[in-house]
Formats: sequence, structure tokens, C-alpha cells
Amino acid sequence: MAENDFAAIAVDALDEDQARAELARLAALIARADVAYHTEDAPVMSDAAYDAAKRRNSAIEARFPHLKRADSPSDTVGARTAEGFAKVRHAVRMYSLANAFDPADLADFDESVRSFLGLSPEAPLAYTAEPKIDGLSLSLRYERGRLVQAATRGDGTEGENVTANARTIAEIPQRISGAPDVLEVRGEVYMGHDDFAALNARQEAAGQKPFANPRNAAAGSLRQLDPTITAARPLKFFAYAWGEVSAPLADTQIGAIERLARLGFPTNPLTRLCTSRDEMLAQYAAIEAQRATLPYDIDGVVYKVNDLALQARLGFRSTTPRWAIAHKFPAEKAWTWLEGIDIQVGRTGALSPVARLHPVTVGGVVVANATLHNEDYIAGRDANGNPIRGGKDIRIGDWVEVYRAGDVIPKVADVDLTKRPPEAKPFVFPTTCPACGSAAVREPGDSVRRCTGGMACPAQAVEKLKHFVSRGAFDIEGLGAKQVEMFYNDASLPIREPADIFTLEARNATALAKLQNREGWGEKSAQNLFAAINERRHIPLRRVIYALGIRHVGEAAAGLLARHYITWEAFETAMTSATPGTGAAWEELLNIDGVGEVMANSLVTAFHQPAERASIDRLVAELEIEPEALPDTSSSPVAGKTLVFTGTLEKMTRAEAKARAEALGAKVAGSVSARTDLVIAGPGAGSKAKKAAELGIETIDEDEWLALIGEA
Repeated sequence: MAENDFAAIAVDALDEDQARAELARLAALIARADVAYHTEDAPVMSDAAYDAAKRRNSAIEARFPHLKRADSPSDTVGARTAEGFAKVRHAVRMYSLANAFDPADLADFDESVRSFLGLSPEAPLAYTAEPKIDGLSLSLRYERGRLVQAATRGDGTEGENVTANARTIAEIPQRISGAPDVLEVRGEVYMGHDDFAALNARQEAAGQKPFANPRNAAAGSLRQLDPTITAARPLKFFAYAWGEVSAPLADTQIGAIERLARLGFPTNPLTRLCTSRDEMLAQYAAIEAQRATLPYDIDGVVYKVNDLALQARLGFRSTTPRWAIAHKFPAEKAWTWLEGIDIQVGRTGALSPVARLHPVTVGGVVVANATLHNEDYIAGRDANGNPIRGGKDIRIGDWVEVYRAGDVIPKVADVDLTKRPPEAKPFVFPTTCPACGSAAVREPGDSVRRCTGGMACPAQAVEKLKHFVSRGAFDIEGLGAKQVEMFYNDASLPIREPADIFTLEARNATALAKLQNREGWGEKSAQNLFAAINERRHIPLRRVIYALGIRHVGEAAAGLLARHYITWEAFETAMTSATPGTGAAWEELLNIDGVGEVMANSLVTAFHQPAERASIDRLVAELEIEPEALPDTSSSPVAGKTLVFTGTLEKMTRAEAKARAEALGAKVAGSVSARTDLVIAGPGAGSKAKKAAELGIETIDEDEWLALIGEA
């Protein structure tokens, strides 16, 4: 459950403690939404609400980069695949989209694209604008014109093989002619409004549960284990992108979409080419005006840079392309009454209040819970004592407004005091942990009240284990949150720390028999679990670093660390020998571009805490940790070198230069040190160029840099 929140406070008004608490809340809530939406086909929030949460999370991380969490939503795409389908590794990753919610966000996007490319505000730059279909993402792989594979997005890297089901969708061609030998077509599977209504009528007539909305129906239909059920469902498809191709489709986005249409794929007729922000906003307004009359659900408009060469230059962030954004439609609100307040404990010990609501429909989804963030939020004040919601507190029995503006479990935005029951009393926040009875302490200046029980607190221990088996970490098939809770509470087959997962079978000679005799388990499922555990003994370094759950180390940061240290042995040695504030190991850690003092302190502290270090050592003893897989840079002149860019680059932006250097296998540092191999200095280079000269480090200008990498 989410830890805390200051959602009533603007991002630029948050102090560091408030920001940390808000990031904790968003991380937990968004993770739950990902699982509900991508894995369970049972969304618990609208897309607009989800997107607003991720946007707020990103804004806070941009303002406080050193507070970025290990489970940051900024580093995730989708959720782990469901059980029952074979997994497919995408040849080209399937990314999600960043979001815009108003014209100012669109202007920021356009400016960021131009800044990255070094274009002036007046320079011509075209975008496509198309409706954002509310369905399920699907990737179709064609080889020599024949459909050979269909896969869901999953977590972006790995999806589910739904080829048999996709073949039953009439709008998906089985064969195409005139296409590249290898072509991955990507698009959205959806269900029209009339078809959805007819399907639900059949469901109810058969005494079965109706679907909540067309997206839920489409996802559930595509992911049937029996293809004949999928075939009976009225699914449709829009193509809008591509993955791996053996030859380019076109030079532009609009040209590629037209090419897909000529190959026989349905494309959206509302797609337009726009040459200015005003045209983009006009197309947004035109599509929004038609939203109610369209035969399918949409939740916004997607803009993409039209020139594919510019898309290639812009590249990708950890989870989103720099060249595209989704301009979302507004969210919704609803009123209901508060039936109770529960207290839940997160993996860092934070006590999080949760509102139990009389069920209400918000944005087409029935909700019964909402986050109340923390004790200050309930009391109607922020951490500094300033009033929020006009100073109105929240009491059991209150009539409350639920605002789905970005929470997996929505938030209570307001209270109607005219309907407050006379017997309603102010809520008294507990000072002891409801899970273990330990004191729950709120340190001076902290907005979070935390259980002091540590790993002796079952709630904290369970949440840490859930993180360990999460998607970006070990992602063990058949061992999810529910199974973790079962094993933690099982005295005969206990899992109390990560290493216990890998010793479970060896510690108990009858483990298989005990497990297969439990309700919900059989011989095959038990054998599959142990096989899945053993399969994860071989695991990439970045997953291990992320799985450790060290505060401020998200998936992106784990990737940075893995690319820098390459092997577990080098990483472990560096963390063990580093001393905060001094020494070569500490300097090297801080010199990794993207690692700040807060993250560095968390890393080093984790490896110097005796109990935590012992737990890490027990885990590593059970694993074979694979070195970080680096791109083939055998012909790169800068592979393995540490570079520093300083001054003003005139032929490419700093961001583009960094991305290009990393693609060539170089490490880009933020400061010059004795470990620096090369400095690229543009006009205005100051202290970094001076220090490079003092250390005798080679320094070249931008033209020499471009000549070096073969782009002069």
C-alpha cells in the first residue's frame, strides 16, 4: 500500500520530506494499477487518473532527482505477464508514452524536442496527431509476409504469446505482400461500443459477470487460453507503429502509417499531419469534440515527430520515447461516504491510512478505497501546519469527494461539512504499529509515522519480499504478492528473506509434497514454481541491484550502476570499500552521471549494515549473476572510456551527445577526475576544461569529437 502523500500541495511547494513521502505513495499506488491493468485485465482506475499520477511523480523526481526511489514508476512500462501464456521477448522494446494534460505541457514537449535537436522556435517541425485508442497493445511479427507471432506488450521487454488468438481477429491480416522480409506491426486491439453492449448482454444472459468497460472486455478476450473464445468475441485492430523491420517503411511517420494501410492494416482515419502547436491543439479539440460519437473509446491524442530521422536522433528515455507524447482528456470526480479508515504498513515501515468507501463509480470503474495519505492530510493540514481543503478534517461517516486524478486507489479531495453526522469524531492516528505492536514514531521534520520494528515487523518483511519478486527485479513465475504472503506465514515452508526462496526446496526434503497438497496447488504447479526459482538463479546484474530494494535506487539507476561496474564482483567491491565523503571508490561512485550523494549514501550504507549485508551475502551465494550485457562496440573508438562534455556544443545538443557516446559503449561522467579518459569541450568551457588540463587529460573540440566517432 502507498506510504504517504502531499497531493494537495503543488510540486514546487513541496519540501524534501514531503516530496519523499509523495514519491512513496505514488510508487506503490501506480504499481498496483499496473498489475490490475496489464496482468489482471481488471483496471482499478481511469487512464487519465493513472497518467496524472505518473506525471506528478516525474515532476517531483525532476525537482528532487536524489529522491528517486528503487521502485520509481518512471522506470516501468506495463506489468509482468500473466500466467498461462508463453513469454515472448520483444526484438525492439515496446515503450509507453509520456503525457500532456494542457497546452502548457504540449508547449514544454515541443520545446524539449527542439532543445534536444538544437532547433530554434521558428524552425519548421511537423508532428502527426492521432486518437489514443483505449485498448490493449499488440505486436504482430511478419516474416516474408506471413504472420508468425503476436505478443502483448507485457512489461515492454517481455510479453505474452497470443498468436493463436490474434489469428482469429478478422482485421489482422494473416499474409501481406510488398512488405519488408521482417516487419513487426504494432497497434491496439479494441472493442466497439455496440459490440461491447451485445457481448455484455450475452454474458448476463448466460449468468456470467459482465465486463466493466470495452478495454477490459478486449483485454480479457485477447488473453483467453482457448482461442475459440477469442474468435467469438468482436475484436478489432488499429495499426499505428512498428518494431523490428528489415527495411524502412518510409521516411516519415505519416508515410509509414500510409504504407501500413496499403499493406492491409486498419489505420485510424482521424490521423493528421500538423505543422504547428496551434494545429496540434486544433486537432486535439476536433477529436475531443467527436469523442462521444466515435464507435470506440479514446482517452486522448498522441503527437509524434513526423520525420523518422529526427525520431532516431531523439531516441528514448528509460521507458518513453522523446519524440512522442499523449495529450490526455480530463479525469472525473464522484461523491460518496466514508465508512471507515484502515492503517496499512509499507516496506519502509510507513503507516498509511486508507479510506473504506461506500462503492461508487468514477470514470467507469467502481472504487471502494481511497488513499488518505497521512495523519496531517486527515487533519486538514500539510506538514508545516498550513490548512489544506480549507482546513477541513476527514472523519468516519463524512460525505467525501473522490478524485481520480492519478491514484491507483483514488484520493479524497474534499469533504461536505453540511452532511457530516453529529456523532462523527476526529480520527486519532495510531502511535503503535497495527502489524507488530511496535512504537510508530514520527521523527522531527518527517511527514511519515513509521513502525520501529524493522524486519521483526511482518508487514515490512512481506513488502520487501514482494519488491524482490516484482517485475523489474527477479520476476519469478508463480511467485507473486499472494504467494509471498502465503510462504511468509507458513511455518513449514517459510520464506522470510530473499535467500530463503532459493533454499526452499533444499531446506525441506518434502517441500514439493507439502506444496502440492495445499489448496490451489497441484503437482505440476509446484514443480513449475521450483523450476522457475531455479531458472532465476541465473540473472542479470541490473535486476539483482534493483531487487535489493535499496532506497533511491530504481530500475534506471540499477541500469546505470550495472553498466558502470559490469560485474557483481566489481560492484560489491566498490560498495564495500566506499566511504561517504572520501576515497577513490566514493569519488568513482559519485562520478557516475545520474548518481548523487543521496543515492550513493543509500548504496554504501546498505553494504555496511551488518544484518542487511549478511542477507545480501546469503542471497548472492545462491546465484550466478550475469555481467551486464553491453552493445557490440568492437569498432567503437570510445568503448570503455570515460568521457566528460563541457561548454556549449554547437552541432548537437549535450543530451544528444551523451546518448550517442553511451550507444558507442562509453561512460559519460558529470565531472572530471583522474579516471576521465577524454574531455569534449565547446565554447565557454570553464572549470572542467581547466581541471582536465591540470590532470593532463586529452581535450578535444566538437569537430574532433564528430570526426572521432565518424560523424564529421
